[in-house]
Order: sequence, then C-alpha cells, then structure tokens
Amino acid sequence: MPIALYMLALSVFVMGTSEFMLAGLLPAIASDLGVTVGSAGTLTSAFAVGMVVGAPTMAAFARRFPPRLTLIVCLAVFASCHIVGAITTTFSILLATRFISAFANAGFLAVALSTAITLVPENRKGRALSILLAGTTTATIAGVPAGALLGNALGWRATFWGIGVLSIPAAVGIFRGVRSRPAETATNSSAAPDLATELCQLRSRHLLLAMTLGALVNGGTFAAFTFLALLVTDSAGLADDWIPIALVVFGAGSFFGVTLAGRLSDQRPGLLLAAGGPLLLAGWVTLALYGSQPVLLIPLVFLQGLLAFGVGSTLITRVLYAAADAPTMGGSYATASLNIGAAAGPVLGGLGLTTDVGTTAPVWVAATLTGITLVVMLLSRRTLTETRTAGQRGDTPAPSR
Repeated sequence: MPIALYMLALSVFVMGTSEFMLAGLLPAIASDLGVTVGSAGTLTSAFAVGMVVGAPTMAAFARRFPPRLTLIVCLAVFASCHIVGAITTTFSILLATRFISAFANAGFLAVALSTAITLVPENRKGRALSILLAGTTTATIAGVPAGALLGNALGWRATFWGIGVLSIPAAVGIFRGVRSRPAETATNSSAAPDLATELCQLRSRHLLLAMTLGALVNGGTFAAFTFLALLVTDSAGLADDWIPIALVVFGAGSFFGVTLAGRLSDQRPGLLLAAGGPLLLAGWVTLALYGSQPVLLIPLVFLQGLLAFGVGSTLITRVLYAAADAPTMGGSYATASLNIGAAAGPVLGGLGLTTDVGTTAPVWVAATLTGITLVVMLLSRRTLTETRTAGQRGDTPAPSR
C-alpha cells in the first residue's frame, strides 16, 4: 500500500480522537460549563451535523484545488477550532467550534476518501477504506483513552489543547506524503465528470440504499458509544478509572472489526452483512440487559466494537462502490452517510435518557436502529445483491430513473 495512504490515516487518527474523545469527557464538560450531560451530548451531534453538511460542500468546493492543499487547509482550521474550544468558558462557543471543526474534518475526510481509492486498484477499495478507518479505530484504542486520562488528570481543556498540537505533525505528514501523487491529477476537476453528473448519482437506488444502511448502523453505534461513560459508572457501578479502559476495549474491538471488513468486504460483503447484522442486534440487546454486570460489560463492549465497525465499514465500502461514477464526490457521500447516523444517534440516545428506562436507554436505541437496518436489508436484498455483483466486477450500477 502507498505511504500516502498511511499519512492520510495518521491525520484521520487525530480527527478520530477528537470525534470520539467526548465519550469520556462529557460529565466533566457538563459540570464545568453548567449544563446537563444530555445537553453536553449535543456537542457530538453538532460535530456530526458539521460533518454531514461539510462533506458534500467541501468536496464540491475542493474540486478546483489540488487535494494536498485542501487537506492541509482543513487540518489548519480543525486545529484552530480546538484551541478556541480549549480556552472558551461558554458552552455555545464550544458548540460552534465543534461544528466548524467538523466542517473542516468533513472536507478532509471526503477528499481523503476520494484520494485514497485512486491509490489502489479498482477492486481494493475496501482495503483502502480499512486503512483509513484504522486511523479512527486506533484513535479509540490509544487517542481517546489517552485523552480521557489527560482530561481526568489536567481537565478536559488539556485534551482539546492536545488535539491542536497533534494536528501539526499530521499536517507535515500530508505535506510530505501526498506530494506529487497520482491522486492529485486523478481527482482534478478537468479529468472528472462535471459536478451535476456526479450529483445525479444520488438518484441511484443502490447508492441511496447503501447510504441509508450505513447511517442506521452508525447511528446505533454513536447512540451507545456517546454515553458509554454513563453505562460504565452508573449502570455497572464501576469507578471513573474504568472509563478509559472501556474505551480501549471498544477501540480494540473496532480495530479488529475494520481489519476483518477490509479483508473481506471487497469479495464477501454478503457474508459479513448476513452474519454480522443479526449478531450486532443480539449484542446490543445483550448489552442493554446485562451491561450492569461488570464481569460481562467489558467483553460485551469489545464484541460490539468489533461488530459495529465490521458491519458499518462494509456498508460504507458499498457506498464507495455504488458511487464509482462520482470520483470527486463519492467520498463525501460515504462521509455524509457515516455522519447522518453520528448526528442522529447521540440525540436519540440523549432523548432515551429522559425516559424511565435509565442509563441503558442509549443501548436500546442502538438495538432499535440496528433492527430497522435488518428489516431494510431484508426488504431490499435484491438491490443489495445487484450492488455486490457490480462491486465485484469493478463497475457500478446505473442510476435509477
């Protein structure tokens, strides 16, 4: 695999750390800024909304610029937002910085996805995606727990400062690693279809189905993961020191899930979805029922990290295959799919916390969204089969008329 792909993954690691780190910092942020934990959870939703809006907007705007320039500018904006967030004492300003940093993150990820798949053969998109997402899963293993430990020791603001500092070597890696790469010409707007043609791909039922399924699964993942700290301390009754441990375990599971999907999603997506989908649903139900048992909580967290990211990354790979005729916008469609779920999940999980269900409510939300996913997959199995066949041939289905 090209070294440029790993430089992109390094940057995704930094951004992934920022995206997921709030799972271990929400109680501290809520206490410091005088808001409820549920309200603090909207910081995750604001980030996700910024990603949803920013992905197609930035991808369309960046068509006229070299990918390396867009990637570095996005990293600079991202770092600046975290510095502002580290010094503010106003929740609304922190909320705004999360949205803007997510906008920059979305632009980065959309361009990175479109760039990454030009660095590998046509039938290795799943493998390229797994390397990029490995940056995110490594963030959940190392970056997020380290941020939680740093936040517990020095306050949550120290974690925001850390993200700003880590963005510097990431930018250097992009500058050195993506220089003079074929992706800079392959994604040039003069060689790609015009924007209207790429946007018309959104009429494809194959693309819309893959995006919908990816959003549902990711929504369930974020509904549960955002409030993992509450599940650990309130439901299972463990000490705060167990929060970073649970984050590491979830991250380890997600890393193995993405790795497995990267090796199989190009050739055996049906197997992953048919086996992983029902297991994911069963896992959420089991976690909701028995997560209050400390001896069961940690193994279940690992299992759900593996299943959620294995199934989720397989579906996002299907988005990239279905959007093959949109070389500069396809990455934004995948990014939007991920973050529509990431925006809705925490909101639904937070609403669940206002009911009488208790701290397991976000996990029940995850189970519900996963159940809906399985129903949609069952009703759309013919379309899924057509999409898988097209992906294995290396082409893409024609848009629905």
